Amino acid sequence: MSLFQNMPSRDDPGDRTRPLADRMRPRTLDEFVGQEQLIGPGKPLRTQIERDDTGSLIFWGPPGTGKTTLAQIIARMTKAEFIEFSAVLVGIKEIKQVMADAERAKQYGTRTIVFIDEIHRFNKAQQDAFLPHVEKGNIRLIGATTENPSFEIISALLSRSRVYVLKPLTEDQIVLLLKRALADEERGLGAMKLRASEEVLRKTASYSSGDARSAYNVLEVAATLARGRAGKEVGAEITDELIQDALQKRVLLYDKAGEEHYNLISALHKSVRNSDPDAALYWLGRMLEAGEDPLYIARRVVRMAVEDIGLADPGALSLCMAARDAVDFIGMPEGNLALAQAAVYLALAPKSNALYTAYAAVQQDVEQTAAEPVPLHLRNAPTSLMKGLGYGRGYEYAHDVEGKIADMQCLPDNLRDRVYYRPTNEGVEKQMRERLEDIRRRRSQAEKGARGLPKTESQA
Repeated sequence: MSLFQNMPSRDDPGDRTRPLADRMRPRTLDEFVGQEQLIGPGKPLRTQIERDDTGSLIFWGPPGTGKTTLAQIIARMTKAEFIEFSAVLVGIKEIKQVMADAERAKQYGTRTIVFIDEIHRFNKAQQDAFLPHVEKGNIRLIGATTENPSFEIISALLSRSRVYVLKPLTEDQIVLLLKRALADEERGLGAMKLRASEEVLRKTASYSSGDARSAYNVLEVAATLARGRAGKEVGAEITDELIQDALQKRVLLYDKAGEEHYNLISALHKSVRNSDPDAALYWLGRMLEAGEDPLYIARRVVRMAVEDIGLADPGALSLCMAARDAVDFIGMPEGNLALAQAAVYLALAPKSNALYTAYAAVQQDVEQTAAEPVPLHLRNAPTSLMKGLGYGRGYEYAHDVEGKIADMQCLPDNLRDRVYYRPTNEGVEKQMRERLEDIRRRRSQAEKGARGLPKTESQA
């Protein structure tokens, strides 16, 4: 069976077995709502489509923003053969068959556009199969993905495609789509003469998180409930209660393995770092309510304590470890409050990255400087042979020295004067800074005394 056979039409207005979201899918650019930055008059993608010169494209954006719809509009407007399949359902065998058919079609002057939904689900070998045919011009590739193409699509294929970023729809745009669905008698719910207030439609839009498909699905379920409860075919009202029943739980844009996962944890971390407890609570709630693993968040909260608070508040780490233990012990949803407590505490705690930068400098020196041996006076000498070799010779026991600070070098010679830890004046670290300054002053005076230099007046 040829892959170029005519596909059944999706535009049959009488087919009520199709979901409302599919029936209401825009058929032209003029019907399309949203993405004005791409398909507004004179914008780059619209110009390419109208000229039938799209080249290879990657549509990147959240669910329900129009990626597949744009591909289907291109299919209607183009003079090329259009092949559509999902990366979830096909393998390398089907890909090779499509490429072979496309190459033969090119010999007869026929162009082929291949649309791949969820292209990020193809592995590297599968994506590589497209590459030579894109290079030769046998096909024009259109891929749709909810994942960042920089990480999910091979660089060779990415460099030969133009990436268009689609944004979540606004509430106003989704309300417009819902009104169309309620009024459209051919494809939508218009024949049911349903009524819905502006407030109800806006609430539906707000719960959809910019996903038109999700909003359509809620409206369709609510319409069925309204008709059933009213006991009549037409004229029922869609109320806020019906929307809540249809919705059950708000749709939150989140992918625990994708970019949005990292976007949200980044927002939480940076809100804590910027001492904004309200923002920290909000981003924490967004992750937890979307189903993120609470222990993952607990691990990241512990990281915040050591990276951004450090010794400015040594209790921050203990509190975060206690929050981790609480989540593990009492589970969810009760554990939410333990994480919330930790997030607010960290946001309000004094901030210091002195330890973070100090250890980064240590890592750099370990990597880039010679790994000199441990000085002999710092080595243990458990055997007579080791003592004979000088192990431990010259070691000064700090507890036997006045001030508990021995005149003894502890860094290797090549890093003798290196300073890593530079405490700030924030919180407890201010006291540590004063203590460190005193230690360094005493050590300097001890060194002068050891060299026979005159002591300062304070030493006399």
